[in-house]
Amino acid sequence: MAASSNSSLSGSSLSSDPEDYQPPIWKSYLYQLQQEAPRPKRMTCPQEMESRPKYYGREFHGRISREYADELLATAEGAYLIRESQRQPGTHTLALRFGHQTLNYRLFYDGKHFVGEKRFESVHDLVTDALITLYIETKAAEYIAKMTTNPIYEHLGYTSLLKDKTVHRLNRGRTEPRRVTFQRDERIASPLVRRTVLKDAPEKQCSYEKMHNFKVHTFRGPHWCEYCANFMWGLIAQGVRCSDCGLNVHKQCSKLVPSDCQPDLRRIKKVFSCDLTTLVKAHNSTRPMVVDMCIQEIELRGMKSEGLYRVSGFSEHIEDVRLAFDRDGDKADISASAYADINIIAGALKLYLRDLPIPVITFELYSKFIQAARIPNADTRLEAIHESLLQLPPAHYETLRYLMAHLKRVTLFEKYNLMNAENLGIVFGPTLMQPPEMNALTTLNDMRLQKLVVQLMIEHEDVLF
Repeated sequence: MAASSNSSLSGSSLSSDPEDYQPPIWKSYLYQLQQEAPRPKRMTCPQEMESRPKYYGREFHGRISREYADELLATAEGAYLIRESQRQPGTHTLALRFGHQTLNYRLFYDGKHFVGEKRFESVHDLVTDALITLYIETKAAEYIAKMTTNPIYEHLGYTSLLKDKTVHRLNRGRTEPRRVTFQRDERIASPLVRRTVLKDAPEKQCSYEKMHNFKVHTFRGPHWCEYCANFMWGLIAQGVRCSDCGLNVHKQCSKLVPSDCQPDLRRIKKVFSCDLTTLVKAHNSTRPMVVDMCIQEIELRGMKSEGLYRVSGFSEHIEDVRLAFDRDGDKADISASAYADINIIAGALKLYLRDLPIPVITFELYSKFIQAARIPNADTRLEAIHESLLQLPPAHYETLRYLMAHLKRVTLFEKYNLMNAENLGIVFGPTLMQPPEMNALTTLNDMRLQKLVVQLMIEHEDVLF
């Protein structure tokens, strides 16, 4: 994208038609400063140094003093050399001339050269990047401090348009959870029988928010921040890129970007072991297609299968299903002609849920569900589980709701499949709930409570969700 000297937010179009969208005019002040930055000048040692490490060149001057290094570098801005420390033999210092003074940095090498977080293939590249950074931060300190105050991100036509379309579609496709209370019906003699009474209360709003997955990135050629529209300066690691949607921003700007990541399918490398929210947003769905497809196939031909979800399919065939989903997505063939044994599909569904980086019942809410299961009073216990369910992220809530409705239907065929809510809880408890810290003793102690939580969600699926 061409640079422009115009630092205003002109040039962006908020048209609802993507075809009419015009990109903003980028702010080029920092780009101009990078072009003006001093160039590195290597000060070579006139004699061969026997003690020179093999990963340094003629810029290594051996064990010389700070004062002598200052004399050698005083002739030119951007001049640099490497010296061995007199106080700490075996350690090396990069001496660099900038702003009419000599700056000294402890220099390290671990296969690449570095003085801070950034690692470089050569000392020359390190110095080039340092001079750019020093020059820009010296000349434009006030500008950099204020550059995030008028973000262009909020005015990008394609960003707001995409977000509006996604929220509209997800709101339309989702069933809102009901807030309920559980009370004993005094007209019924048995204290074990309960009825549910709907209670007027605000419903949980649908908000499929997803944080961006930013990672430090090296941009080849000039790049501008898509949040503040300013140039991303430096030679390497100039900013961060969202590995899910491709958004490119300064590291400092990444802290201000809203949680509105819309993953790009081209960037999602796999289906299994992918974060739930990332996957459903990438596919514009309310639930992962793995869950939908496996459950539909199981309900089509496996509800009367004895030991459904308890009997394991062949592990190599389950692995084949995983690879098919990763490779073909919703085009994966899991029909009876491809996998006659329904236990393979059931096993693939369990594997998918077990391998989620964040479990369906999230690490953050794990303790709330466990504490709810410990409550002795049945009505209060159900209310606590219900309140915890309302705090789940939307993608997790929808997945759990759909799964529990399916497992409830599985129990209706208990006469054939011999699976009731209790033994389904044993199967799915550790699959859906994992403690934040993998402690063997904690996991063992919580297994009974994990089973109980899932069992209650199956038995009371119609009122909990």
